[in-house]
Amino acid sequence: MAAVVLATAGYDHKIRFWEASSRVCTRIVRYPDSQVNCLAISQDKLYMAAGGHPHVRIFDVANPSNSSPIAEFSHCGNVTAVGFQHDRSWMFSGSEDGTVKIWDLRAPPRCQRTYEMLGADGRPSACTSVTLHPRQSELVTGDHAGLVRVWDLAADKCSAELRPTDGELSPIRSVAIASDGSSLVAGTNDANLYAWRPSGSKHFELEHAAHEDGSGHTCILKCSISPDAQLLVTTSSDKTAKVWSIARGWTLEKTLAQHQRWVWDASFSADSAYLVTASSDHSARLWDLQSGAAIRYYSGHSLAVTCCALNDSST
Repeated sequence: MAAVVLATAGYDHKIRFWEASSRVCTRIVRYPDSQVNCLAISQDKLYMAAGGHPHVRIFDVANPSNSSPIAEFSHCGNVTAVGFQHDRSWMFSGSEDGTVKIWDLRAPPRCQRTYEMLGADGRPSACTSVTLHPRQSELVTGDHAGLVRVWDLAADKCSAELRPTDGELSPIRSVAIASDGSSLVAGTNDANLYAWRPSGSKHFELEHAAHEDGSGHTCILKCSISPDAQLLVTTSSDKTAKVWSIARGWTLEKTLAQHQRWVWDASFSADSAYLVTASSDHSARLWDLQSGAAIRYYSGHSLAVTCCALNDSST
């Protein structure tokens, strides 16, 4: 099993695997009929899920000679989020068709559940982001209607609906939850940032709300919380990624500003010391978060890089 799995993908219909330290592209997997919107690596580093339009495809990471998907599922629209349950018995995907689906990965793979995100008018609202609670028993979603919803998988229903503001809602672009469940964050289309803390079973208290997140961001594209639950990164259409200290009251720690175009995605290393970012400038970068310096530059894509995935965990 590889010690580090690093992959990038985007509009050029290719998934590239990289040797992180040398910046050498070691493998290219083609995704011929769509751009790739999102990537996820299983905890055991054996499989990668890629979401496009309208497919979810799973690839064998452990066998580089096999470039064909080992499983494929479909939505009725663009797939915006994918992820694996911890022991890989199932996975989830979210789509602009307004649904989140849970796929049973045991043979034969099948759709086990479907949850619909409905707007105030009762019509489906595009799902923009999905993340799995560390308890593995809840999914958190963000949608175009501007709502954050918590789905209780045991009860098979939406257990909480979080409205970030009493005013006009902006589409949620990204949601993230801390590894210890202590924080739930959402970033919006108009660069607002919201953070909740759990306050008892099924209840969340809004802890932090920042208009335009205090950074000058023009549109938040991705929120991600570090594995140690101490840092938040937000990426943006303003060509930057910004790193915030959760422990110090959501204060801005560093601005990572070497990309030349929109920064779409970000993925932390397992020790929370490094960050990979993906950008429309056709590149990905590896950042040392202590110094704020870009220490690796991954080039080779011919179009925008819209997603990245990193798994360097030891378990």
